Amino acid sequence: MLFPDDRARVNDRLRSAGAGRMEDGVELRIRARFGWFAARGRLQLRMVDVDAAHTLGRLAADRSRLLAALRAEGLLDANRRLPLPVLPRRVGLVTSVGSAAYHDFVDELDRSGLGFTLVVADARTSGEGVARSVTAALGALASAGVDLVAIVRGGGSRSDLAPFDGEALVRAVAGCPVPVITGVGHEIDRSVADEVAHACAKTPTACAALIVERAQAARDRADRCATELPKAAGRALARIAAELDGHGARLARGAGGGVRSATASLERAGDRLRRESIRAAGRSAHRLASAEVRLRALDPAVALARGWSVTHTSTGRLVRAPGDAPAGTDLLTTLAGGTLASRVAVDGSDAEAP
Repeated sequence: MLFPDDRARVNDRLRSAGAGRMEDGVELRIRARFGWFAARGRLQLRMVDVDAAHTLGRLAADRSRLLAALRAEGLLDANRRLPLPVLPRRVGLVTSVGSAAYHDFVDELDRSGLGFTLVVADARTSGEGVARSVTAALGALASAGVDLVAIVRGGGSRSDLAPFDGEALVRAVAGCPVPVITGVGHEIDRSVADEVAHACAKTPTACAALIVERAQAARDRADRCATELPKAAGRALARIAAELDGHGARLARGAGGGVRSATASLERAGDRLRRESIRAAGRSAHRLASAEVRLRALDPAVALARGWSVTHTSTGRLVRAPGDAPAGTDLLTTLAGGTLASRVAVDGSDAEAP
């Protein structure tokens, strides 16, 4: 049994301790009294107080177990490993549309004047079904091609923010394929979802300010580049021109010396070539004269003049031995002074002229 006065006192104690209030899913350790209801013959257990420290301890223990599991699986910093866009323009927002958190976030973006494209996924951020609603919104925004996602919610008790310590929602944040920035609760609140997000801010307004600050930094860098680039280009061109002038002067000096050196080398090479040509021509003339002497010695006319003769058959076959000219063969014998015709005698008789 829980009478209205006792219920109000119990909820006040839970809120004072930062454990929220009694609701479904909150584990309590209670102080109670037994009583006998004589009218119905019933034994009653009347709740009169609650151990808020026990509730807070169970929430903290569940949180510690989840963080340890995520760390072991490598998911604790999985979202932080994603590159944060240098200039986030298309921003996804997960929140309860129309809430104070929604308006705080949107107003901060609008005041920047940077022209963000905001893609909003309406989701429950308190009460039943928070984890399921936020997880579905994260999936929808990731498919919409946003640069990053912001999850924002206003402040509340520890139990109000308990869904952001829940395993299903936390795993959805850790595994989101785009960077997630959280702005859940007040400055003193820090959920497990904050631990696994790419970055977390203290409030929805601070979450939007973080995105604005990054975009402004990118814009400022672009402005500085637009101002400094022409100056830097001018300095670079002047430096390059000076270097080219220096290179040109050194090249001219080096080229003059190189031409003189090359000319002297060519002259020396020409002298060597002329000397080698003269020596080669002398050697060639000597070899030619020797060849001429050998050629004259082998001239048949010289041999004929010394009394030698050459005999052929009438068909032109050279006669080197008696067997080359059988009886009756017509012969032509070449002498120094002319040619003699003869025939080989038959039966050993003398040869006669035809």
